[in-house]
Amino acid sequence: MPRDPLIGLVGKPSAGKSTTLNSLTDATSKVGGSNLSNKYIVFFYSSSTRISALIFAMPHRKLSVRLSPVFTTIDPQRAIGYLQITCACERFGVQDKCKPNYGSCVDGRRSVPIELLDVAGLVPGAHQGRGLGNKFLDDLRHADALIHVVDASGRTNAEGENTRGYDPSQDIAWLRGEIVAWIKGNLWEKWGSIKRRHVAIKATAVETLQGQFSGYGSTATVVARTLDRLNLKEPLEHWTEETVDRVVGAFTDEKFPTVIALNKIDDSDAYTNLMKITKMQDPNMVVACSAKAELFLRKMAKQGYIRYTEGTEFVDTREDLIADGDPDGGGLKELDEKNKNTIEEYRDMILFRYGSTGVVQVLSKAAEILGLVPVFPVRNVSTFSSGSDTKVAFRDCVLVKKNSTVGDVARKVMGDAPIAYVEGVGGVRVSEDAVVTAGKNDVLSFKIGRA
Repeated sequence: MPRDPLIGLVGKPSAGKSTTLNSLTDATSKVGGSNLSNKYIVFFYSSSTRISALIFAMPHRKLSVRLSPVFTTIDPQRAIGYLQITCACERFGVQDKCKPNYGSCVDGRRSVPIELLDVAGLVPGAHQGRGLGNKFLDDLRHADALIHVVDASGRTNAEGENTRGYDPSQDIAWLRGEIVAWIKGNLWEKWGSIKRRHVAIKATAVETLQGQFSGYGSTATVVARTLDRLNLKEPLEHWTEETVDRVVGAFTDEKFPTVIALNKIDDSDAYTNLMKITKMQDPNMVVACSAKAELFLRKMAKQGYIRYTEGTEFVDTREDLIADGDPDGGGLKELDEKNKNTIEEYRDMILFRYGSTGVVQVLSKAAEILGLVPVFPVRNVSTFSSGSDTKVAFRDCVLVKKNSTVGDVARKVMGDAPIAYVEGVGGVRVSEDAVVTAGKNDVLSFKIGRA
């Protein structure tokens, strides 16, 4: 069965990885109106049963694709982040009826849980076992994409020690270098026997490499895309070490696409480093962010001191609202001088300059490079309900990888249950071979039984 997408957070010590993780998992509303801590919900969609959900109390354990988490921490290395998407309820004009079982939805802006992997902090030489290198690289192989948290201020060196004037672009280069060296080392030490077996069984290059790369969570499709990138014509048995280096580099980029989160943009030295790095890297893969500012603004909003829309530049204080004509100041509390100054500083240095703190955009960019598509399983394709209560719509949303079919979604949601047929919007039957995309084949009802 297809597994849930997994995004790894990586970064050297003191880069702000823990703060970034906290900001990604601290959504405004984690579980829509529920207090089902430490439990799982298993959802069934069928025209032949009234059971829409069964709740089982369970100890913490790794996710199964048939289980939906309703708590934040899964185990010491895994957590649930919240991806901001446009909900299907907006498309069909039922925002007032949308009540997610997990995450939240406010006026069509939905927070969808997505699994994060907090990879151990790393230092140069990780592939040789330095620091927690072995653990870092072993954890890494499970991830579908990476978010590399980089200290854009230049105030921590490669080891995470305090300094001034360090070039953070070096961190980006050596992270990729560590992954490439790790994969290449595992491959090259047995390259002779790999070539001999390749020739003996008359395998294709894709078959041979997939046999070696499967341990990194690879698929034959990923290996094929790797070789297409390089347009290699030379038979595998004639590859030199330089060719293997190129293959491993291309495979790393295919298997571990990486968003560069330039953190600490609230620091005065960060802007110069940001400009330099965006010229050196693909600007579409770089996001400027301040996890510290995001956490502060969310805290102030929760305590009733400000109005703040996550992922935007919009922050309103009591004084702002009074100046706009609301004599009650929106019911907000009065800020003390220290917090007022902090908000003004974040407005000037971050929100007005960059348009947001960047935290929401970091996770959105990771989902974008994976091509994740939100799919909304429902029981009734007319009311979009998941049970007998037709006043509640779009209870559930799952994220699937690009090019997933309706059949893939069925297996992800229903597991091994036999599917008689699948309905789309308007009651139209949908083929299990049809590909799901945003706005097409993304609202589905699975009917259990024999076809």
